[in-house]
Amino acid sequence: MAVLAHPDDESLGIGGTLARYASEGVEVFLLSATRGDGGRYRTFRPGDPQHPGADALGAIRERELCAAASVLGVKDVAFLEYRDQQLDRAKPSEVIAEIVRHLRRVQPDVIITFGPDGAYGHPDHIAISQFATAAIVAAAEPAISKLYYIAWRESTWAAYQHAFKKLTSTVDGVERHVVPWPDWEVTTVIDTAPFVPAVWKAIACHESQMSAYEQLKNLPPEDHMAIWGKQSFYRAFSTVNGGRRPETDLFEGIRNED
Repeated sequence: MAVLAHPDDESLGIGGTLARYASEGVEVFLLSATRGDGGRYRTFRPGDPQHPGADALGAIRERELCAAASVLGVKDVAFLEYRDQQLDRAKPSEVIAEIVRHLRRVQPDVIITFGPDGAYGHPDHIAISQFATAAIVAAAEPAISKLYYIAWRESTWAAYQHAFKKLTSTVDGVERHVVPWPDWEVTTVIDTAPFVPAVWKAIACHESQMSAYEQLKNLPPEDHMAIWGKQSFYRAFSTVNGGRRPETDLFEGIRNED
């Protein structure tokens, strides 16, 4: 189960991983905290006459997310009903309780969410990381064996920044920069190379946002492979394995027990 903040986080962030496990017969679930209603529509900012407005954009992006999830093989998509760019101001007990409800409904073996850095300091990403982590404790659900944080390494960020030049998030007047995870901190690397075409097809489903992704189209194949051909994670906790040996499977220790 992936617990993320916005539509398109699933495709841009971990699309290859979701597609790989779905192809192996794993039931894959996605929980999105928001519908991404606070962003641009194509090239139009909120307030522009050609922007459809927050509610209409949220409905558009919900449809786009469901289409992308279908391409990736995700079995079920659910939403937490929070506003885009306001997640860090939501009442923690309420958000955590909602995530707990979904964890108990799905009873996933493995959960993926953002790391505490929020990828590039995005407050919604940081918030969902904190809420999802707390929800696992609050749920006390014995089915949950492992929690992973998305942990992009230097090679991934370098490829992304070939397209976007500089990825930052300005919060309270402070510019937050990308800080790649050191290779030694990454516990798990998943081979997702065969699923790169599916990931790009899923990204293209997010049509309302494609103007922001046009630069990605023009990247050379080696950059596409650096972003989506291997996906890296930090194993935040596991009840079934540990140690410093690198993993190549999110279900390591779970499959071995079956």
